[in-house]
Amino acid sequence: MTTNPAALTITSALALLRSGDLTPGGLAEACSRQIERLNPTINAFTRRAESRELENSSSSLFSNHLFSIPLGIKDLIDVAGLPTRAGSPNHFGATPALRDAPVVEKLKAAGALVVGKTNTHEIALGITGINPHTGPVRNPHDPSRITGGSSSGSAAAVASGMALGALGSDTGGSIRIPASLCSVVGLKPTLGRVSTRGVVPLSWNLDHIGPIAKSVEDVALLLDVIAGYDPQDPASMVGRDSIPPRSSIKGWRVAMAVGDFVEDCDPGIYSAFERAAQVFTDLGALVEKVEVAILRQAAAANGTMVIADAAAFHRERLNEHPDWFGADVRQRLEKGRAVTSTEYALARRVQSEAKRYFDLFFERFDVLILPTTAAVAAPIEGLDSAAYAPKLTRFTAPFNLTGLPALSVPNGQVDGLPVGLQIVSGAWQEGKALAAGRGFEGSRG
Repeated sequence: MTTNPAALTITSALALLRSGDLTPGGLAEACSRQIERLNPTINAFTRRAESRELENSSSSLFSNHLFSIPLGIKDLIDVAGLPTRAGSPNHFGATPALRDAPVVEKLKAAGALVVGKTNTHEIALGITGINPHTGPVRNPHDPSRITGGSSSGSAAAVASGMALGALGSDTGGSIRIPASLCSVVGLKPTLGRVSTRGVVPLSWNLDHIGPIAKSVEDVALLLDVIAGYDPQDPASMVGRDSIPPRSSIKGWRVAMAVGDFVEDCDPGIYSAFERAAQVFTDLGALVEKVEVAILRQAAAANGTMVIADAAAFHRERLNEHPDWFGADVRQRLEKGRAVTSTEYALARRVQSEAKRYFDLFFERFDVLILPTTAAVAAPIEGLDSAAYAPKLTRFTAPFNLTGLPALSVPNGQVDGLPVGLQIVSGAWQEGKALAAGRGFEGSRG
């Protein structure tokens, strides 16, 4: 049979593999052809795995969860035999990684094929996917526009069928933003649920690793594989079991974020958000409009911590060769280096207050919904990445600060461009966000 990987989800591909209607080789070849055809334009992959590496990855038993599923890995995450350049090849050399990051080990053990490393905004310090060293990643829905970032290549690869799923990192929205702008699904799990060992840090305090795929079911499957306590990762935590996803959200208490902070977005995006809220009502949920007062402060505090933490990690590189960074990243690192101890302490105080705020909030509500971004994908040409960032992170950054699980699902189009709906749940309750996402996704066909 002729296989169009752009039309396949992980779940549907697994069903075809098990029935014999699709072979592992046929699926791998279909994605390979898609990469050869589209990557010269989209620029989602910076490095493809060699055929030998694919063979080694596919040596798992047929019964494994991800048997022969082609996945992309963001180029911050170590894959044995491939260099990890973090989108900054002048600072990070061409020496191949000696071992897989734990998340990659788990994917390979589950039978997945790592087809290559995906492009990223330089050192993940940006959300447009415009990289002066590796080139901009282009949106599959309109190649003249950004994908969002920093997990830009991962989202573009999934949206275009070059891979059926991918891993990204998220420090201020870097999984959810490109998922929204590329019309795929992205999940930032609870802080500490997924190991960040073997990943180039942006912020030791705020980094999360999570999956990107075409459906909620797919990201749930990927999360099940990569989650788990890592005793060698200082950020890893022993989490409570997530509430199992339910088939119905009837009777759930859904908070719809309103107020000036949320309504300060493209009018079309807010209209799409209002329609999404009605879907939850139609599904039997009890939707209540709530002004979430802490969002503005939390977004600002997250921004302060990200740049300060990034400047701390990259301090030697910034001192020795500031000219090796792209202009937008260098500007943000310099701002991070200028953050005072008082400013950082105040941001940490907001972090503590925001965590307590949402602890109490999710005693009242099952999930919170709000737009994923405040704007649609901007044109690449002439875009000021640093200035545009707040339009894309204002609704995502608060949940990095608090470490809460947050899911972005496609929510139609505005002016012909994809937009997303963000669903947030309490700590360690990914099951609730996923259940709400499944219900919403199912209602839209």
